[in-house]
Amino acid sequence: MTFEKLVPNIYYVDINDGLRFFVDCLGFSIGHEEIKSKEPFCVLQKDGLQIYLFEHSNLAKEHNPEFRIVTKNIEEIYEKVSKSHPEFLHPNLSKVTVRPWTAKEFALRDHQVCVIIQEW
Repeated sequence: MTFEKLVPNIYYVDINDGLRFFVDCLGFSIGHEEIKSKEPFCVLQKDGLQIYLFEHSNLAKEHNPEFRIVTKNIEEIYEKVSKSHPEFLHPNLSKVTVRPWTAKEFALRDHQVCVIIQEW
């Protein structure tokens, strides 16, 4: 059995909130979009990663995902994000911090999702 990739589905009341977080802040690009459709949807991609964003208010109220993105240049990412979008820095992990498990981490959040940026 072989797997190639894990692709999360993320639901927003307003898909534009997700686009601001993932595209504007984290630099993902839109690979496919149906934003003006009855059920707005898009595929975001960056460096071989994919995220599916959906506009679905009921599911958005039920799901608040948290996940990690692993990198080899956490300081560079932190510098860029903290200057361009400081409002997304998570108050509980707003600086690059060496965690007890020895990984460096900082966290971002909007009203729907939490993303931990991690470097081992």
